[in-house]
This record gives sequence, C-alpha cells and structure tokens, in this order.
Amino acid sequence: MAMIPPPESAAPLALVRQRSLGWRLVWATLVFCALFIMVSVLALTWSAWNEGLTRMDAELAQIEQIYGDTLSKAIWELDREGLQTHVRSAKGIPSVGKIILTVTLANQPAEIFESARTGWTGPGWAPVRKLQLTYAPFPGAREEIGELVLFGDEKVLWQRLRSQLATIVVAQLLQSLMLAGLIMLMFNRMVTVHVRRIASHLEGVRPGNLGTHLSLERSSQSQDELTQLVSGVNQLQGSLASHLERQQRYEQELAQHRDRLAQLVQERTAELQAANERLQSLARTDPLTGLPNRRHFDEAKATEMRRARRHGHSLSLLICDIDSFKDYNDHYGHAMGDTCLRAVAQALRNQLGRAGDMVARIGGEEFGVLLPATSGPAALMLAERLREAVAACAIEHLHSTCAQVVTISIGLAVRESGATEEFGALFQRADQALYRAKAAGRNQVVGPENRDWPAKKGEAA
Repeated sequence: MAMIPPPESAAPLALVRQRSLGWRLVWATLVFCALFIMVSVLALTWSAWNEGLTRMDAELAQIEQIYGDTLSKAIWELDREGLQTHVRSAKGIPSVGKIILTVTLANQPAEIFESARTGWTGPGWAPVRKLQLTYAPFPGAREEIGELVLFGDEKVLWQRLRSQLATIVVAQLLQSLMLAGLIMLMFNRMVTVHVRRIASHLEGVRPGNLGTHLSLERSSQSQDELTQLVSGVNQLQGSLASHLERQQRYEQELAQHRDRLAQLVQERTAELQAANERLQSLARTDPLTGLPNRRHFDEAKATEMRRARRHGHSLSLLICDIDSFKDYNDHYGHAMGDTCLRAVAQALRNQLGRAGDMVARIGGEEFGVLLPATSGPAALMLAERLREAVAACAIEHLHSTCAQVVTISIGLAVRESGATEEFGALFQRADQALYRAKAAGRNQVVGPENRDWPAKKGEAA
C-alpha cells in the first residue's frame, strides 16, 4: 500500500519527533554502555574470583590426593616424625595457608599436628577442605584414623585477582565502545511506529476476536524481522483459537478418565500397603533390644564365613547367655526381665569397636557375637571385656547362683585361617564351651579345650 505523504505543516513536527527519538536512543545507548561496562567488569571479576576459588580448591584437592594415603600409612605406623615432616612440607605450597592433622586412633587420645604460613590470619574467603583419613589393615575392613583439614590462603586469591583486573577493565571498555557504535548504526532507521502498532493490536486481542489479523502500513516488499513478527502474531492467534477448541475437548475426556484414575490410585495404594506389610514381616531387628535378630545373624554368619574362606582369615564366635535368667524372671517379673535384656544388649554393643563386629540376639536370653578376622587371644580378651561390662551394670539378682548381680557366661570358638569346617561346627563348639562355662560355675569365659594361647581371668579350665 502506498503511503500518503503528510502535509507540509506536519513535516517539522515529524522531524522534531524523529530527532528527539534519535537523541533519546543516543543517550540510552551511552547509559547502556556505562552500565554494561560496570556489570561486565563486576561479572568478569566475580567469574575470575570464582575461577580462583575453583583453582585453589582443585589445588587443595590435589594436595589431599597426594598426602592422603601417605598420612594414613604414617598414622597407622605411628610415625610422628614423618607426620610432622609432611605437615611442614604441605605448608610450603603457595595455595595452603594452614594445615591441621588430627589423629584419632582407637583407644588413644586424639593428637593434633598443625602448621600455618607466616602472617596467615585466617582462611577468609579461601576454600577449606576436610578429608577423613582411613586405613585398611586387611581387605574388607576400613578404620577411620584421623582427619586432614587444609585452609587456603586468601592473600594468594587477591594477588591473582589483581593481576587479572586491569585486563578485564580495558577489554570491557573497548568492547562496550564497539557495541555502542553498532547499536547506533542499527537504530539509524526507526521502527517505533510499527512496534507500537503491534503492541496496540496485541492489547486488543480477546478470545472473541482471534480471527482479526495484524497488518502494518509498510511496503509489501519489506521481508525482514517485522514481517516475520507479524506472521508469527497471526499464526499465534490461529494456534490459540485451535487450542481453545482442543481444550474444551480435552476437558470432556479428562472428566471421563477421572474416575478410572481414582480407581487405579486405590489399587496401587493397596499394593503398596501389602508390600509394606511384607517388608515389616521380614524385619531384621529384634524389637526389644534393638540388636540384629536371628534372621540377620544367620545372613551375617554366611557372609563372614564366605569372606573368611576367600581371604584365609580367622573367624571367632561368642555365645553369651545370661546366668539364671529364668530365676530373674520368676522373682522380678517379665517387665524387669525385658529391662534387663535391654541393658545387657546395650552393654555388649558398647564394647564392640570395629565396624565388622556384630552382636545379635539369637534366643531368649542368648546373644551371639561374630568377630571377623579375630584371633583366639584377641577374641578371648574381648569376651572377658563383655563379661565384665555386663557385671559392671550392677543389675541386682539376689537369686543368682554365682553373684548378687546379673552376669553372663560366654562360650568361645575360633575358626582358624585355612580351616574347612562349616559354621554349624563352629557354632556347636561355641555352644559346648558355653555349656562347660555353665557347668564350671557360670560368670566366666570358656574357649576351646585344646589351645596354646593363654587363658584369661575368669575363664574355666
């Protein structure tokens, strides 16, 4: 459509408006460039800072990887001089401001080795990494033996940032000037009228007039972004009209499926409830004492027996029985008996320090203790500690035949490395040892009859 030229009297007004818009665009461009420079510098500075943090964190992680195994081995071998040497050498790395090594071996007080860079006042914004040090004395076992803490040096971060800041500012200034020139060139020809026409049309769009198409008073030969925008608006209106029709149809179909969905939800809920009931029936924890139950014990014994055969380790078994527990129940009542069982279970559990050791309730007043990779002397020492721990609970039992407090008798059996016997034979030997402990007067530990390791205090001959 050919455009009608405006009257001569209107030309100055149009020129003034065009110039006014142009100046506004110039000022807007300058303001935008200034803001762009500030935001870009801040963003790049922040990015450089984060890269520095990431770089320092990666350096600290590499130090952890380099020193972790060496420190773990030195801790396990109690090489304090080696630990101090490693701590001092790690302090000399530029990214490290301070290093703290905490040694937490079992049955020993914690020891701390630390060293800091001269003038270091704190990590500040620098990263801090913590590494739990572990050691595997044999396959299948892992002990936590300490903690390594590395503090980054914030001064190094600021030094690296200052070296990059000047380059960032100069690069962003040049980039912004080039961007400003490009924006002024692109906005040389104004599109404001057409944009307003499109905005006015979109403001008047309603569900009832989606069929009214948008058109602009411009040459039909102009095939540019504005033409694509007009085509997109018209296509969008058509799509919205089709969408409203489909939405009404979908609402009807949704109403039909709603009842079916509710029925499916009820069926799935019933299936989940049934599954939960099956899981609860297969619980592996004794509800009274909180210890693993006989089912869990049977699973663990099979696993440990396979591991002992595969690695050629020994396996020790303790069977603990509360002395005169029937008399305790008869005279103090079953409620007190339950309390006694819980106290004994807690005392036994507190004496097990290794991750692989397990105590389980395998009968009414009978407990089983599995000790993987444990020799006879070590198992005997632990059994004696268990016996003493229960006696130390000082639970009154005036009707016991061996003491005035609740005590336990323990039968010990050891599967030596290389043996071929099944777990049933090991259990039978431990049960026979428990029988001998009962026959010898209770409140004692009895192991194999033929052995060359020394007897412990309280063990029957």
